[in-house]
Amino acid sequence: MSKTNEPDRVFIFDTTLRDGEQSPGASMNLNEKLRISEVLEEMGVDIIEAGFPIASKGDFEAVREIAKRVKKSTVCGLSRATRPDIERCAEALRAAERPRIHTFISTSALHMKHKLQMEPDQVHEAVIASVTLARNFTDDVEWSCEDGSRTDHDFMCRCVETAIDCGATTVNIPDTVGYAVPDEYASLIQMLFDRVPNIDKARISVHCHNDLGLAVANSLAAVVAGARQVECTVNGLGERAGNAAMEEIVMALRTRQDHIPYVTGVRTEDIMKASRLVSAITGFLVQPNKAIVGANAFAHEAGIHQDGVLKHAGTYEIMTPESVGLTKSNIVLGKHSGRHAFRRRLGELGYELGDNAIEDAFRRFKDLADKKKEIFNEDIVALVDDSVGHADHRVRLVALEVLCGTKHRPPKAELELEIDGEVKRCKATGDGPVDAAFNAIKQLFPHDANLQLFQVHAVTEGTDAQAEVSVRLEEKGKTTNGLGADTDTMVASVKAYISALNKLVVKREKTEPPALSA
Repeated sequence: MSKTNEPDRVFIFDTTLRDGEQSPGASMNLNEKLRISEVLEEMGVDIIEAGFPIASKGDFEAVREIAKRVKKSTVCGLSRATRPDIERCAEALRAAERPRIHTFISTSALHMKHKLQMEPDQVHEAVIASVTLARNFTDDVEWSCEDGSRTDHDFMCRCVETAIDCGATTVNIPDTVGYAVPDEYASLIQMLFDRVPNIDKARISVHCHNDLGLAVANSLAAVVAGARQVECTVNGLGERAGNAAMEEIVMALRTRQDHIPYVTGVRTEDIMKASRLVSAITGFLVQPNKAIVGANAFAHEAGIHQDGVLKHAGTYEIMTPESVGLTKSNIVLGKHSGRHAFRRRLGELGYELGDNAIEDAFRRFKDLADKKKEIFNEDIVALVDDSVGHADHRVRLVALEVLCGTKHRPPKAELELEIDGEVKRCKATGDGPVDAAFNAIKQLFPHDANLQLFQVHAVTEGTDAQAEVSVRLEEKGKTTNGLGADTDTMVASVKAYISALNKLVVKREKTEPPALSA
């Protein structure tokens, strides 16, 4: 059994801010990382992997600031098995109340030969040196054998035993490329418990990627086999096909206590809040049929299903919407609603805003209520996410007018922007109304960014629904995401572009080192 005073407790290690950010186009700025870390801490995540400090100055600052602010969760930084990495990680974590250094090295024959160009004995020596050095800075050291699921068992046992002897308190066995299947992966974990003599002195962790769609299944199989830490991300964000989804891990453990009798410390009612925040910040929309957090997860269209749910929700719902933070409210919000009701609804949706932010959100709500007959929770989430954190933006939308259709060729856009406090205006044309509006932005605020993603979806049903637009810009290898919401799709599109552009203006150079962790 893994080291823990609670043998039935599974520790949740969230790596949204590190592995999740490695998804192409999912990079986050400091303020966005801080917002996510606050939500993760409040929902009871045990360990927050805040970043890879040596990757860039921006990553270092993010880990350092999160380490200063987060008090209840352990704050973790990643490092390769080198002295500069570990020392930089330790420096970033200096202010943390519960710091953890997570160091790793590849152990599969394929990785050792072609990536590291090291012999097994050299890798083993690196394990000794890296864990020993990390332990000099903190008592909480995690060691990972990258590409663990494809590592020779004898060599893995040797490295795991050594890492624990050198002071690793957590040992992570990653399925780096999502190659394993559940029974095979569970057997691997069981093999370690059977063969490594000091295995009881460390907590065994698993980190599964989703290349075959088995990340959650593999993680849960490992828990049954004895692992007591699961590394995961909100919405399953991550490289390639992503990581094990935190919400699926947590709700599977909560829902299937009869078969997987283990508990986490996560407050599941905050799951939707975390999901929406990560989606809004990264621009990665959650697919409608995504488990737990998808728009259709608790929707029933078939008549037989509807009849069953109306008679007893348990006929077709294995968990309640309220258990993941989907609240049903009896207070209907509209244009006559006051601040008190609005503030209360924000609290129910998991938002805690300052007075100025609430005033701004309330003003936006009133404007929206004049345009829409019925205001849904999703509308409120969209308008708040669209407005939070924009105080330091250099570019702001003042006014937009677009002429398009069969009688207006080419489409024309007339745009007013406030740039560094000065209002500027211009007219532009384009292949379509969106292209015309974006060309106008480029005229007023010249830049070389390329549009990589333009995505529109309706927040709610109906012809008066808010449009939520996601935009991704790329400039010299740097990418940023912007989100905009409005009942006018063109206005939402311009808001989203300006949001991404503002982030791009302040985005720091970020040079990713090779061989990031699994």
